[in-house]
Amino acid sequence: MLSSLTRALSNWPHKRWPWVLLATTATLLTLTALYFQHVLQLEPCEQCIYQRTAVIAIAIGAWVAAIAPHLFVLRLVGYISWGWAAIAGFASAHYHVWVQTGINALFASCNLEPNFPVWLPLHEWLPSVFAVTGLCSDANWQFLNMAMSEWMRLIFALYIAAAGIIIGCRLWHKRMP
Repeated sequence: MLSSLTRALSNWPHKRWPWVLLATTATLLTLTALYFQHVLQLEPCEQCIYQRTAVIAIAIGAWVAAIAPHLFVLRLVGYISWGWAAIAGFASAHYHVWVQTGINALFASCNLEPNFPVWLPLHEWLPSVFAVTGLCSDANWQFLNMAMSEWMRLIFALYIAAAGIIIGCRLWHKRMP
């Protein structure tokens, strides 16, 4: 039973629907973030922007892999963007939770401008999506007693767990006859 489940999971990367599902969840998260910003007027801080960028990276990589999941190079783009962005997003969300809940939250601060590479100034190219307009210490929204940063930490942890399970099953069944 377990072997058949892991074998089925190991074949998912070769199918289009799992990549579309991953891309759709990340795209919906991005649209939700933009709704929170532009409709509900919740201003994003530096860490929010980094988390948003990570979610967008997951979406882009998954959409690329969904184009032709049978091609190794496109799956590799999907795997790398999924894994790297989920880990980077988790680290940012975890730091954000620390800033908001730390004992010395007044002394923990974020930059007023994201620290993107010089060759990729997203906050200058698309300020309505990537500009910092809020403070990291603000926690103006909660759902089920969890701030947005805590929800994002959980979401990124789920993305990491899913990547680990899928890649782990893939590697396990690649080495078995």
